[in-house]
Amino acid sequence: MYNKVAKDLNFPAREKEIAQLWKDKDIVRRSFHFRDGAKRLTFFDGPPTANGRPHIGHIETRVIKDLIPRYWTMKGYSVLRKAGWDTHGLPVELEVEKTLGLDGKPQIEQYGIEPFIKECKKSVWKYLHDWEVMSDQVGYWVDMEHPYITYENDYIESEWWSLKEIWKKGLLYQGHKIVPYCPRCGTALSSHEVAQGYKTVKETCASRSRARKTPTCWRGRPPRGRCRRTWRCA
Repeated sequence: MYNKVAKDLNFPAREKEIAQLWKDKDIVRRSFHFRDGAKRLTFFDGPPTANGRPHIGHIETRVIKDLIPRYWTMKGYSVLRKAGWDTHGLPVELEVEKTLGLDGKPQIEQYGIEPFIKECKKSVWKYLHDWEVMSDQVGYWVDMEHPYITYENDYIESEWWSLKEIWKKGLLYQGHKIVPYCPRCGTALSSHEVAQGYKTVKETCASRSRARKTPTCWRGRPPRGRCRRTWRCA
């Protein structure tokens, strides 16, 4: 009734064979139109940044996210599977800083904001091919030929439009929140950005000075060159 499964299957070779079959018959693109005319469900990929190589964590999230459009397609929906690329954020800027030999916001401003932005836009596509290969290997079926890109004007304008609509409905409010701040970069940090390079350190400060009759205390910001964590009477 069934052909006997060979015990000496070469799984890597078998994987490449199936991937080539999908390409030869244009299976992935055709699958986007299997349910044309049916009730629409839209799936926008939470975009990764292509200026860093994909790792095991990206593979895991891509496999999990692939389950959602496949499930709703089997339920009879026409699912728009749109890939995306995150082209903003501190990791992109830091990568470009290293490439250009810059260190901190003042040097970026000296180099020029517009030239720096141009280099950032080039940097975000550094490992695009690696991402495409990885996505094909894990069978992640999304439209990567027509992705949304966060630095493009139509995307940015849509974000501002959404913000305006939220404001018009009275759902936007002003609040206060304490956030980490990077004095070197001159910007506040998200929890994700802090986690990328956060280290718990123990700082000590020692100073040698002549004895004084009246101790002098630092109030507010300590003098330049002194320890900025340990403030005490000298």
